[in-house]
Amino acid sequence: MTETDAYIQRLTVVNPLIEPTVYSAIRALRLPRGSHGLDAGCGIGLQALLLAESVGPAGRVTGLDISPEFLAHAQENVKKSGLSEQILFQEGSVSKLPFADDAFDWAWSSDCVGYSASLEPLSAVKELARVVRPGGGVTIFAWSSERLLTGYPVLEARLNATSSGIAPFVKEKGPERHFLRALGWFRDAGLRELSARTFAGGAHAPLSDALRNALVSLFEMRWPGVESELTQKDRSEYRRLCLPGSPDFILDHPDYYGFFTCSMFSGMVTR
Repeated sequence: MTETDAYIQRLTVVNPLIEPTVYSAIRALRLPRGSHGLDAGCGIGLQALLLAESVGPAGRVTGLDISPEFLAHAQENVKKSGLSEQILFQEGSVSKLPFADDAFDWAWSSDCVGYSASLEPLSAVKELARVVRPGGGVTIFAWSSERLLTGYPVLEARLNATSSGIAPFVKEKGPERHFLRALGWFRDAGLRELSARTFAGGAHAPLSDALRNALVSLFEMRWPGVESELTQKDRSEYRRLCLPGSPDFILDHPDYYGFFTCSMFSGMVTR
């Protein structure tokens, strides 16, 4: 299995945990029925399905991603859903969108702008605004925090301070490039009626197989290769609590509860 295939598999496994939160955020946008929107950095197309549902059968969604492997998987997901008439995909970069000005009624981008090290966030927001008609909205959405090791806040804080734990948020970035500073990007891009909202999701015992597998995969995605950066004591606790083979694996605790947040920034295009 290639690294890309493994990542696609993890995205699929984690989706049952994440999808209800994404769905709540998309519903809060109240996208116009029958509208045509852009899903920029669409990955394997899971959110394009939710966006298409939100705009109804007369609406359309164009998904764009730089990875042909992701797009091939996205096509399969859309084909299985029966929404092939509503959702189209195109290869390309968010940094230089292959679309004309005012091509869409709205734009959505998740875990991309402000997360990808290759994208300068202000430039990316300007590109999204360029392809949205005046009066339309630009929205970016991303994972922003979690409490997954309930009862062990010190260990979780130390895991999140490792290179891999901090990488999705601020690694090699100044404060102005941190995702939670996105209101500044939107303001500097000329967007108006700015908003910032937070959506929470979580899971508690007893966990279904799907949610347990999703959380296991999430642990692997959040804290890969952390052991070399931990003290011996923290390493032992990490192995005891965070590895599925351990008899004390935290997801098997009868009182387990964990939650996470995602943050959404929106603004209206004015020209």
